[in-house]
Amino acid sequence: MPFPFLQRASLPESARQLSLTSYVPSIVLENLVAGIDNLRHDVFISPRFTEATRQHIFRLIAKHGNVEDLTADDLLASRAAGRPNERIPGASPNHSSKSTEPAEFKRQLTELHVTALNRAKSDNNPSADLLFRLAVLKFQRAELLQQFTQVLDRCRARVKQYEGPRQSVPSKAVEVRDRFARFQINKKNVLRRVGQDLFLTMRDVEKESLSRTRRSLFGDIVPMSYDLFLNRLIFTEDGRDDYLNAEHYVMLGNYDRDPDRFQTMQEIAGQFLKSLGVVGDDEEDIDALLSAPENAQEIMAGGAPDEATPRGKTQRAMLNAWVDRLERESVMENVIASYEVVSLLGQYSPPINPQQLKNALISRTERKRVETLLEEQGKISPVNLHAAVKKVENCKGGERAKIAGRFLSDFTRYHRDLRRMEALLSAMDNVNVITTEKFRELSSINNTLYEFLLAEEQKPSEDKVIHHVILKADIRESTTLTRTLIERGLNPASYFSLNFYDPINKLLPKYEATKVFIEGDAIILALFEHEGEPGVGVGRTCVLAREIIEIVTAYNERSRASGLPILELGIGISYQDSAPLYLMDGSQQIMISKALNESDRLSSSSKGMRKQLENLDLLFNVFSFKTVEDQHTGGNPDEFLLRYNIGGIHINEAAFKKLQAEISLQPHDLMLPLIWDRRQVRLYSGVVPIGQGLFHKIVVREGIIPHVEARDFGLKQYTDRRYYEVCTNSMIYKAIEASQANAAGA
Repeated sequence: MPFPFLQRASLPESARQLSLTSYVPSIVLENLVAGIDNLRHDVFISPRFTEATRQHIFRLIAKHGNVEDLTADDLLASRAAGRPNERIPGASPNHSSKSTEPAEFKRQLTELHVTALNRAKSDNNPSADLLFRLAVLKFQRAELLQQFTQVLDRCRARVKQYEGPRQSVPSKAVEVRDRFARFQINKKNVLRRVGQDLFLTMRDVEKESLSRTRRSLFGDIVPMSYDLFLNRLIFTEDGRDDYLNAEHYVMLGNYDRDPDRFQTMQEIAGQFLKSLGVVGDDEEDIDALLSAPENAQEIMAGGAPDEATPRGKTQRAMLNAWVDRLERESVMENVIASYEVVSLLGQYSPPINPQQLKNALISRTERKRVETLLEEQGKISPVNLHAAVKKVENCKGGERAKIAGRFLSDFTRYHRDLRRMEALLSAMDNVNVITTEKFRELSSINNTLYEFLLAEEQKPSEDKVIHHVILKADIRESTTLTRTLIERGLNPASYFSLNFYDPINKLLPKYEATKVFIEGDAIILALFEHEGEPGVGVGRTCVLAREIIEIVTAYNERSRASGLPILELGIGISYQDSAPLYLMDGSQQIMISKALNESDRLSSSSKGMRKQLENLDLLFNVFSFKTVEDQHTGGNPDEFLLRYNIGGIHINEAAFKKLQAEISLQPHDLMLPLIWDRRQVRLYSGVVPIGQGLFHKIVVREGIIPHVEARDFGLKQYTDRRYYEVCTNSMIYKAIEASQANAAGA
């Protein structure tokens, strides 16, 4: 390399062009009450879930410890008397075996996390959900050790059975004793595998359900703290597991004499950053840079910069400087060995310690010790070990630099996750997981308890209705349609039944909707919100309305193909912030609600408006028009509006405001064609959770009511009044997606 001293001198100047990120993992719990000890937050977790978790961890330990047959006969009995939760109502130790199945454990885990999210939404405080997640993690980490002890005790009892005087097969006793000894020796490996299983289950639940539910309820304003839980280190004792690090990060040294210990490599990396002039002497600033893995990519492109660009040439210079520093610190060989040893672990470790095996690749003395151990073990060939030694010795030039760049990327990922784990452990110190009924009751009566239960554990409520939503689906021109069918010798009753009523009836259980009334050309449905339940009634009703429109549209396609007339709908949705009233007609309940009358108006469509708009290529299906001056409406201007609703979903203002409280609605202002001109239209998009891990996107348009001339439909002016439409046109949804994509790429 010509004039390397000049290149080194120019590195700080080049580094000024870098865009580096600082990251300090943290988790802040806000607006939560202190518990009974006035220090920590009290959390009580579902007894059924905690029991299922114990059984699940017990099974995983037995499986990965290869002692399943020694524990299988007494899985439930292993929940010994005296466990705290056994004394809590609802924590029955005699659950069916289903509760220990992985799929059932995952279902309960998902349900309980969704319950916590709904609680957080109800409290308008994401910290309630973070508190729950910390409590579950703290409980699971504790149970790893508790359940290992349970399995150990069970195996010890089984060994004694085989060693008893009635044992007729001495060889079996020797085998069982040997397996028991291996189980004890492999404790760390077993717990690592169990911890990774728990992590992968949690990661699946997060990806499949929780992240979408969280975005639906809180939008993009949720804390970054959730990233801390997606961390492979969270179930390790201290974040320093050789096998885990080798597989997912990089295996650093552990012994005091190792030159590549974490603290040493952190200091070397920090000195390198300071040499670039991107950070001063403040240790916290250095730590924050090392906790952002994207910085390694920014500085040296992960060890593979594109030298065809000026940026790539600068990155190559920094990469070379990094290699030089590793060489000067005499750790480059250790870095290379850290990657070459990974493929050897499966064959040689155990019995060889991973660190000893890594050092054998670069130290002749250590290699001799390992070879001696392999000879003592017998039948373990050192051929692959010797091949790896050759690879380390022959790693030169560009390959060496590539490994150095990869190391910085892997080291910063590990640094970040280790700091994230430390932040979680610190936050868990502020969580008190209640495990006795005495403290549960004490915290509860003092209103300091955060309780998270499965649905079947919650106290039977009076099923008190506190809000309701009415949906009316009205068939347009039903009289004309009926006459047309009769004239053609067809049965209107069966036509309406097959194309309208029956398909809608099939949707009711999915949305927990109730039929209020059926007319010859309309159906009225109600969705109720009960006390103590997550209130997403308006959102679910809007999704139901969209699905009704989609189903009727699909049936219309079939009718067209068969030469039959089609159905046109108008749907009105009205929300009322109270329970409906009822009168009794014999044994039949008859609902009384102003939402019934309002949904009727919202679902209606003026024939005159249809004639005015039917030839226009419109993106929207709902419009409202003012034709009468307010002073002439007797104080009820809404009743004098002319409405157009063909294939649309019209919701009242109260429903829109409730929807804003239910889910996160993102505003979008798009230039779109309307009736008279092209103008800016305010749209709101959001995602509605409807249960069982299902989500539906909806877009709501905020329309402005125009004042028009009744005689010729001429536009006078736009008023300051609004109306709201749940959009059904797929073009609108595509426009929103395009807008979001453009915003993300900006």
